Amino acid sequence: MANVNKFRSTAIAAGVLVGALILSSPAGAQALSNRNAQLADSVVAVVNDGVITQRELQERTALIAKRLQQQNAPVPPADQLQRQVLDQMVLERIQLQRAKEDGIVIDDATVNRTLARLAQQNQMTLEVYRSRIEAQGVPWSTFVRDARTELTLSKLREKEVDSKVTVSDGEVANYIASQRGPGARNTSDLRLQHIMFKVASDAPEAQVQAVQTKADAVLKQAQGGADFAKLAKDNSQDTDASKGGDLGYRAPATLPAGIVTAVSPLRPGQIVPTLLRTDGGFEIIKLVDRRASQGTPGDAPKLVQTHVRHILLRVSDGMSEQTARQKLLDIKQQVIAGGDFANFARTYSQDGSASQGGDLGWISPGETVPEFERAMNNLQDGAVSDPVRSEYGYHLIQVLGRRDAEGSASQQLDIARQAIGQRKAEQAYSDWLRELRDTAYVQYKGIAAQQQ
Repeated sequence: MANVNKFRSTAIAAGVLVGALILSSPAGAQALSNRNAQLADSVVAVVNDGVITQRELQERTALIAKRLQQQNAPVPPADQLQRQVLDQMVLERIQLQRAKEDGIVIDDATVNRTLARLAQQNQMTLEVYRSRIEAQGVPWSTFVRDARTELTLSKLREKEVDSKVTVSDGEVANYIASQRGPGARNTSDLRLQHIMFKVASDAPEAQVQAVQTKADAVLKQAQGGADFAKLAKDNSQDTDASKGGDLGYRAPATLPAGIVTAVSPLRPGQIVPTLLRTDGGFEIIKLVDRRASQGTPGDAPKLVQTHVRHILLRVSDGMSEQTARQKLLDIKQQVIAGGDFANFARTYSQDGSASQGGDLGWISPGETVPEFERAMNNLQDGAVSDPVRSEYGYHLIQVLGRRDAEGSASQQLDIARQAIGQRKAEQAYSDWLRELRDTAYVQYKGIAAQQQ
């Protein structure tokens, strides 16, 4: 049976690095005319004592557009995508400047160990891994630079945010109490999508009104039947915009009370009819689904284990994103028509579990990478997922069953503490990024200034 630890989350955002393997460098950049070359070298943003050039912006935008296309995801209009990419680059540049001030340095040995681990996860030697990346048109120096950047940002977050998050015994007790309070047995977890329009609490009234007007316009589009996920990708200013604003399933106790109240009368698929004013700005909220609570109405949170199997296709093994997705979609249709999932796994899966028909056994929360776990949790028993992208490749997932395993008292307390800590860390990181951005000097130039 495959070791389920293979799918546990890594210490850094390895998915970003592995994702770079599928990207091609922008074609035609070397064929620019002298006039266009001058434009490409012009400054589009001043960030404190640094700059972002048009060439850097064009290259990053092309990479992201290419990745969205390969994942069959909607690509925003060119001007919107470029604006979103520039905002991301500005925030990244501010963080790197802060890391330099903090004396954070990622040495070559650490970068090399990370690259070696990524190669191992893709079942390659480092030399073969490098060849695969370069064959996709991504210069090795660019890949190494991006790896160093990810490690730097991860270490910066740990120092400035995560290490300062604490969870008190009282918070753990309250969390457990919320799981076993009156009516807890009948509570439902909520799956929400949202679109965030950020505005500082102390922003001038004119700015607040301008943001509210824009948010109202998007709300009307959503209520008129527009694709909510696309609206989120095009407009949301939260970190989950690229996922269509999907927050996944959340226990009501982990959500702001105002949001829980607003969605309580809704049926799945409905949108809160008015904007919600939150600490971060204005939000549009859609209720996607409700499901039976994953909590325990007893003395501690319930540990729900899932019996799951999968088929893995690695896009780094001479297989494109589109080919891997289509192959798994074909297999899914054959399984639905009566085909044997286990036989398909033995034939096609590129994971160590292939010999067991893709069976990963009973998995507890937190034992797989987030993308895999979210898809698994959203499946009914016996159902088969659409292709799911993770840092390892594309998965076709089937849930065979679920069971409750409450575990020891210490395990239950750890579950509560981790759930609270994760929620607090994400909120603290979002707040810290906003404060960091607000205190930085940023000036947009040229066309970029007109788009702001």
